[in-house]
Amino acid sequence: MQLLLAVISGGYAVGAALGWGSGELAEIMGDFGLSGAALLAAVSCYTYARTIDSRERPAWLLFAFSSLMGACGNGIWGWYEVVLGEAVPKPSLADFAFLCFAPPAIVGLLVLAKRPVTRAGWVCLGLDSWLIGGSLLTLSWSLALAHAARTAQSGAPGSVPRAALSLAYPLLDIALVSMVLVLHFRRSEANRSAVNTAIAALALTVLSDALFTSPLLSAEYQSGQLLDAGWFAGSLLLAYAPWGARRAHPEPGPPRPAHGERPVSRPITGSLPALTPYLAAAVCTLGILYNVVDGRKVDRVVVFTGCTVVLALVIRQGIMLIDNIALTQELAQKENHFRSLVQGSSDVIMIAAPTGTLRYVSPAAAGVYGREAEELVGTELATLIHPHDLGRVVHEVRRFLAAPPAEEPTTRIECRFKSGGGEWLNVESTVNRHQGGLILNSRDVTERVRLQAQLQHSAEHDPLTDLPNRALFTRRVRQALTGRRAGDHSTAVLFIDLDGFKAVNDTIGHQAGDELLIEAARRLQDSVRAGDTAARLGGDEFAALILGDGSRDRSAREYQVHEIADRLRTTLSRPYRIAGSDVRVAASIGVAFADPGITPSDLMRNADLAMYRAKAGGKDRVELYAPQMQAEVVRKAELAGRLRTALHDGEFALLHQPVVSLATGEVTAVAAQARWRSAQGILFTPAEFLRVAEYSEGAATGSDGRSRLPAGMPARAAELGHWLLEEAVAQAAERHRIGHDVPVAVRMSAQRLLDPVTAPAAAGGAAPPPGSVEALLARHGLPSGALVIEMTVSDPRVPFDELERRLAALRRLGVLISLDGFGSGYAAISALRRLPVDILKVDRGLVEGVVESARLHKITAGLLRIANDLGMQSVADGVDLPEQVAALRAMGCTHGQGVAFSGPLDEYRLRRALVRGTFPVPGAAAQPALAGGSPGGSMAIRRGSHNETPVPPA
Repeated sequence: MQLLLAVISGGYAVGAALGWGSGELAEIMGDFGLSGAALLAAVSCYTYARTIDSRERPAWLLFAFSSLMGACGNGIWGWYEVVLGEAVPKPSLADFAFLCFAPPAIVGLLVLAKRPVTRAGWVCLGLDSWLIGGSLLTLSWSLALAHAARTAQSGAPGSVPRAALSLAYPLLDIALVSMVLVLHFRRSEANRSAVNTAIAALALTVLSDALFTSPLLSAEYQSGQLLDAGWFAGSLLLAYAPWGARRAHPEPGPPRPAHGERPVSRPITGSLPALTPYLAAAVCTLGILYNVVDGRKVDRVVVFTGCTVVLALVIRQGIMLIDNIALTQELAQKENHFRSLVQGSSDVIMIAAPTGTLRYVSPAAAGVYGREAEELVGTELATLIHPHDLGRVVHEVRRFLAAPPAEEPTTRIECRFKSGGGEWLNVESTVNRHQGGLILNSRDVTERVRLQAQLQHSAEHDPLTDLPNRALFTRRVRQALTGRRAGDHSTAVLFIDLDGFKAVNDTIGHQAGDELLIEAARRLQDSVRAGDTAARLGGDEFAALILGDGSRDRSAREYQVHEIADRLRTTLSRPYRIAGSDVRVAASIGVAFADPGITPSDLMRNADLAMYRAKAGGKDRVELYAPQMQAEVVRKAELAGRLRTALHDGEFALLHQPVVSLATGEVTAVAAQARWRSAQGILFTPAEFLRVAEYSEGAATGSDGRSRLPAGMPARAAELGHWLLEEAVAQAAERHRIGHDVPVAVRMSAQRLLDPVTAPAAAGGAAPPPGSVEALLARHGLPSGALVIEMTVSDPRVPFDELERRLAALRRLGVLISLDGFGSGYAAISALRRLPVDILKVDRGLVEGVVESARLHKITAGLLRIANDLGMQSVADGVDLPEQVAALRAMGCTHGQGVAFSGPLDEYRLRRALVRGTFPVPGAAAQPALAGGSPGGSMAIRRGSHNETPVPPA
């Protein structure tokens, strides 16, 4: 647009300079060409005024009307010269239209001018306009207007109208020039580009008018001359003005200096508005001196105008003096106000020069830094900042000073500042620019930083031992796997569990347990290297992160870490001096290495699985993780999912295995066993699913209460145990109703016997729970003595006092109590000593080796001797061979259960076996080596005579 405007204006100027090739074309271009350009400006300004909705709309409408008057004047001029071929009369309608050009433009410029906010401002605006206009009038009157006035006074025909026109044109131009200059110094910031372009267009028009009215050109002017190029370019520039600027986003001015920063000075443009009145007075003085030096008589108009200009200048200076006095007082008041704020502020305000030297420090420095403000003034700021923070502070300051002030007016810096006592204070500063330097508003945040550090430490460390907690340990494991050690696969994680810690809490109290944990944490912290991490995960579980050494020899690294873990185990297993006595606990440790691509959670899970394997393998040992451990967990998870659906789909069946008297071969009881035939046709034995179910009830839970089995296994185990008990009681009651009064033995763990779901409340009045033994016996009508509970005690956390009361209540109902797995497991002798037990069931592991192993033979004989001495029945589990039957009978065992007599039978075959009543006993003529209870004992029940065909073992 700008290039097109320049090309059109330049082409018009070239054509006018060359005379357009003919006089007729020159007149057309000089008249109708100017009229068309002015009409284009009128349409452009009018259209723009219709599109905006602001205080500028009247100004552009006035510019449109002013241009329309110019177009009419040039059109009338062309009508006379081109159409009629006559000289333009003076005066004419064209002169009237031209005279109407300036007043709308003057009013439009007033609308665009920045409006004063006070009455004194309006007076100064009028005085400035008169100073400019009066000075120009004095100069113009001295040069040309006086001659026109004298011509009008001569009385020649037609002289008065011509003189009036000669005076009107320059006077209106002077007024227009005055408004252009005033607007230039007082223009509004809104839409600055459009306003500046409009001012330039009017100024170009006024310049052309001044040349036209000058005595040198007015007599010889003809349409189409070079002077017309000025009017043509002014009209095009006014047409372009509203559309050449970005109206939606005002053109940004020069960047403003930041608060307190000295602006870049521009001496000429900055002082021109203040010098305008004096320049106007100088022009007026030059007009008067011109008349005096030329020897002319000073005209009264010049004297009157000059006096008014001087008077206006005096009045304006008086207003400015009064305004300056008011501003000075206001400035002094504000300075005192801000001085009071700065000196009374609790924050330290400092001003630093561009060189870094402190030029000003507020008095608050004495209370914050412990140093007087006068002592800090002149000090280099860098010498007061901690050396470790100086580089970061310098980098931030340089970045801040290089950033544009409009985008980042302030920044915040936190560093350590040297106090008067030599201590380092944590200081937070808000930084602003100031004359190339900095203003720092600083405050002491040492307590806040200390509190944040304390809170951060508390969030990441164990409150009892002050070791890193699980969150911090996990983060450090992640850093070891993803940082610069990402490729080092010799990094290892150790999970440590204190064996027997719960017994410490239960016996000597939780306070002693806390002291033991603190001492164990200290030992663990002292045993790891400086770069390694020791942590407490919760309860009596600890962990250690052993960073790798870059070794590629996996076996050597495993040996090294195993030695470290074994040393930790030995250290943690040493006696602890607690409450004046030695307390002993052991440590089970699992080790897992950072295999390629492993995640922190998987690495910690592997170490946890290895630690659990160490506990399951006998405790007080170190176990390295192997992939089979995870495979076992996956298999248990799959089994748990299938077990969940099997209970609801009725895939479980109840079988019974006869318990036979070793003296007579009579069936004295039947042991209930569950079998699972899945929908896929796979038959799972109790060893495959009951072990998992029992395991989930006790040993599957760590000391921190977290289950190590797949989710849902404890609930499934309880549901399976309830199903087994209810089915066994229901079928036993059915058999009793048809005459098979053989007791049924059901295996239950001590935990399930104490479960609130299966154990009635201590208060006698409350009804027993539906799943309790008491409720089942009453619901199915099973008589007294027809149920045997084979109890297993595998968890050291089982309270024997509660268990003793529970078993005593069951015995009062006629339920017989059998201690299952005697000879293995936990607290067998303690259970035998404290609990009311009727029958001892010898563990299958002893029975299997009673023939081959002399040691097991002696152990089994000793256990059976204890049973016989206490007058208890004994049942050998897993009697599969005739040699075992003979050996057990010789040792004094009263009953046996195994495939040597019969395997587990379904209900149909079981009833046939009960009809038969006996099984052949190998070596039946032999007599027991030890005398105990009666051969049949309390389990021998009288039966009727039946002559059914014997049922072979299943």
